[in-house]
Amino acid sequence: MPDIIQLLPDFLANQIAAGEVVQRPASVVKELLENAIDAQATNIQLIVKEAGRQLVQVVDNGVGMTETDARMCFERHATSKIRSTDDLFRIRTMGFRGEAMASIGAVAQVELKTRPQGAETGTKLLIEGSEVLLQEPVVSPEGTSIAVKNLFYNVPARRNFLKSNAVEMRHILEEFQRVALAYPDVAFSLHHNDTEVFNLPAAKLSQRVVSILGSAYKNQMAYCEEDTGFLVVKGYVGKPEHAKKTRGEQFFFVNNRYVRSGYLNHAVMTAFEGLVAKETHPFYVLFIEIDPEKIDINVHPTKTEIKFEDEKTVYAIVHAAVKRALGAYNIAPSLDFEQDVNYAPLQPIRLQGGFNSEFEPERQPASGNSGGGSTSFPGFTPPATTTRRATSRGWEQLYEPPREAEQEERVSMASAGTGLLSDAFAAPDAPAASAKKAIQIHQKYLLVQVKSGMMVIDQQAAQERILYEKYMASLQKKTGASQALLFPQTVELSATDAVLIKELAAEFKDIGFQFEDFGGNTIILNGIPADVQAADEKELLEELIEQYKNNSATLKLDKRENLARAMAKRLATRSLARMSDLEMNSLVDKLFACQVPNYTPGGQKTLVIMELSQLHDLFLKN
Repeated sequence: MPDIIQLLPDFLANQIAAGEVVQRPASVVKELLENAIDAQATNIQLIVKEAGRQLVQVVDNGVGMTETDARMCFERHATSKIRSTDDLFRIRTMGFRGEAMASIGAVAQVELKTRPQGAETGTKLLIEGSEVLLQEPVVSPEGTSIAVKNLFYNVPARRNFLKSNAVEMRHILEEFQRVALAYPDVAFSLHHNDTEVFNLPAAKLSQRVVSILGSAYKNQMAYCEEDTGFLVVKGYVGKPEHAKKTRGEQFFFVNNRYVRSGYLNHAVMTAFEGLVAKETHPFYVLFIEIDPEKIDINVHPTKTEIKFEDEKTVYAIVHAAVKRALGAYNIAPSLDFEQDVNYAPLQPIRLQGGFNSEFEPERQPASGNSGGGSTSFPGFTPPATTTRRATSRGWEQLYEPPREAEQEERVSMASAGTGLLSDAFAAPDAPAASAKKAIQIHQKYLLVQVKSGMMVIDQQAAQERILYEKYMASLQKKTGASQALLFPQTVELSATDAVLIKELAAEFKDIGFQFEDFGGNTIILNGIPADVQAADEKELLEELIEQYKNNSATLKLDKRENLARAMAKRLATRSLARMSDLEMNSLVDKLFACQVPNYTPGGQKTLVIMELSQLHDLFLKN
């Protein structure tokens, strides 16, 4: 048998490695920005065209590279950061594996210009698909400029998997914001299609947070700092009254590297317990400084996951630091352990008169007397018999079997596509017209009589299905009605949200939103959908954007379906309230007019039917 195992060519090996390191234009942005940070730059410019498809360029004033280093940086596993295994566990730089530049050079056309400090001339390199096309001296300023053009030009399948420009730009903005937050002492700027998006001078952390996230955060931050010797925690947490239903503005940095950690997030959230409403999320930007030997950052190709040597201690310190910060701002209750507090014992309750242990259901105790003896008042006649008789008549109606005529009646279902539904999504029997009166339970569920037994409808899930189909119809027909706001609202958005809302401007208009660009990341909201109750329109818009982003992260949906789902989800959460008989019956009618009445767009059940036989079995003796 001939030998069949061979070494891969370098260009092919680099393309394979690029699949892990370079997933989208934002990956290139992250790697180039981190290289500029490692080069000790104090001023970094990011220039992007067509959301990174056409160009991603980073210009810095760092230490630059010699001619040899410029050539070597595109070789696989070539790095200036580590020399031994011990170095790997003492990493303080952003990059260290020597894979990023080789991976980028394998899937793009790269132009590098660099000049080390003190040198008279620099070096220019042109690379395509891992092949060096040109290397020559060049006159350039001190520092490095790397331009990555036509990403994935030689891997069309990867290029086709890129999302819309708005989605890709949103990812770029997220990476830019994370690096800019981690290094407030470095000046950053971002230009997209020759338009300035950010211009951030070197500043304090608080100023950088406000510059990136918006001026609304200026009065929402509580400073947090804790130094235990084992680690240092510092940064800002949001005051509880400013917690949002959106989860976006939460950042953790370990040794100035952005990380995702559900474990650390849980430590913060438990510190806020009892201070924020359910399903709301506080803002935080927290930095952990810890000995690099006590962590492992080399867990994931993107280096956004981290392992701690002693997770429990880290958790406890972070939790205590946030709790202390909240207490320092008189936000969380705190105990003074130095104060001597005397707790007076509770006095036992004494019962007046005797106690009769026998229960007499027929007896009505007189009002205002808890004694065991019988006390009568002139002119007072206990209404026991009358009350029992009136109550029985009400209960007897519940035990009457449904009349035959009621069982035969049905409400028609306006469902154009019902015949195409699979058995799993087949619509259940609609309630009988004469038995359609619903009963509301805990402002969450509706009970409705049907021919086969009893139907339980989830009020919120039903609203979500109804609203989803309504907004899908509005988006398809472009017939959404709008109600003008008496006082238009100025809404300041984050840079990522501003890009998203501009991309979805036509779809927002189709469902009834009316707004105009006010410059920068600000819009003026002039109108909202006609059927939406005017309350906090700004909060609604923020929730809608966040839900849209959540859907985009987990589902592959087109813009219209995503927006309809997001709108339905957010408005349905506001529908838990006491309903009149008319409102309950209307909800049932609208639900059964839907094409798929028994499931939400996300697949959750909207209703459950309990058969008469099941009810009967519940009352049988074992």
